Amino acid sequence: RKGEAAGAGGSPKARRAESISPRSPRRRGSEPPGGRAGARPGGGLAPEVLRKSLQRGVALSTGSFLVYEAHKLISGFADVHASFKVEEVIEQADYLYGSGETEKLYRLLVQHKNSDDAELLWRLARASRDLAQLSSTSAEEKRQLAYEALAYAKKALEKNESNFAAHKWYGICLSDVGDFEGIKTKIGNAIVIKEHFQRAIELNPKDATTIHLIGIWCYSFAEMPWYQRKIAATLFATPPTSTFQEALHYFHMAEEADPNFYSKNLLFLGKTYLKLNNKKMALLWLSKAKEYPAHTEEDKQVQKEALELLNSI
Repeated sequence: RKGEAAGAGGSPKARRAESISPRSPRRRGSEPPGGRAGARPGGGLAPEVLRKSLQRGVALSTGSFLVYEAHKLISGFADVHASFKVEEVIEQADYLYGSGETEKLYRLLVQHKNSDDAELLWRLARASRDLAQLSSTSAEEKRQLAYEALAYAKKALEKNESNFAAHKWYGICLSDVGDFEGIKTKIGNAIVIKEHFQRAIELNPKDATTIHLIGIWCYSFAEMPWYQRKIAATLFATPPTSTFQEALHYFHMAEEADPNFYSKNLLFLGKTYLKLNNKKMALLWLSKAKEYPAHTEEDKQVQKEALELLNSI
């Protein structure tokens, strides 16, 4: 599947203002430390997954293992080997992510939760969040996983502030936690969430998923009801605002960076055009969302909503 998310995007979610976090979009690759490498609610950053094949296998070959045993006493070699193992785990993780093996992916990565590697940690944050999004996950487990995901994303940032994926997933996970802490907290976190998305784009301007998330952020504030605006006014000297036109700009930017990368981006292009009373363009994008191959639960929900909106026009 194609497509990675703020309280302004991510997979299960029914709040008044659209959830800022999406499910990890299209599974085509994983985010490299400094730019697009391959790619899948994420995009141009490599929407989230470099579809690597696991050709080297899960374990070290017998030959490489013997070489390791023969030289592990050499100063510094153990550290090199440890680094190599991290790469192996990441390769396995990207394979499982691309295959949609959410539970297996989480079980693999949680074994390494004490790692200091930012690339591994943001993947663990994403895996925790994706597991929370499954319909089979209980309400209590969803809450626990949301807080776990935020902790892993925060640690990833602490280990490497220049990792764009760490910024993206910190913003997504912070939005998710806001869903459990009430609308005041969610709105209060909004500026921080957007700042992390913007930082992610600075580090990787081609990341379609992060661009999409800023679009979701704008859409959420554009349609914010009056009572939430009053809450925002009490939290900020200058409350954050946005427009549907601004949201549309980001959704199109995301599509230009990585065409057809995420079903939810197609859906929101249609929804935003509806808000702007452009039914012709709304029909175009909603039809695309309805026809998008459903590889995940979120894709199925997108198809359902797109069909309902098409029938209402």
